[in-house]
Amino acid sequence: MGELARTLVSLSGPTSVHGIIPQALMKFERNYNAHTDGLDASLAISTLEYGTTTVVADMHTRKRAMCDMVQRGGPGSGFIALSGGFGTMEELMEMTTWNQLGIHGKGLVVLNVDGYWDGMLAWVRDAVKAGFISEANGRIIVEAKTPEEAITALRDYANSKERFDLQWSKDTT
Repeated sequence: MGELARTLVSLSGPTSVHGIIPQALMKFERNYNAHTDGLDASLAISTLEYGTTTVVADMHTRKRAMCDMVQRGGPGSGFIALSGGFGTMEELMEMTTWNQLGIHGKGLVVLNVDGYWDGMLAWVRDAVKAGFISEANGRIIVEAKTPEEAITALRDYANSKERFDLQWSKDTT
């Protein structure tokens, strides 16, 4: 993600990127310097190179913060999953579930470069056939094969008519 952030900043400037990272992962990211432990970790990251960085306590807080930022975005805001590992898959599935539950109503797109997401998309189709996911909710995740298609997919995204119409509150007390 650091390379992607650097590339976007080089193309569009530091305000084009806002990364959110849990404190525990800081030592694995971006020119980590152990001498910054105990300091505001976001100050140890070059804004001019990586854009804005918010350091949070844990992964759940990260996902909630990302979702909140996307929800505040304008029309066409949403989530685009690039090729990645366990974390990418977990975040994609959580945002998909949150969409189905009505926690957010933003689009979810997988950028399927060289068929990277083919297996996951086949799993969704199989889960629909087996009755674990409704046909309408099987379309919560949209496939795009090019960045241009991903932008169009977010702009044209329509939520499933079978999403749960639940009311969620940030205050659970």
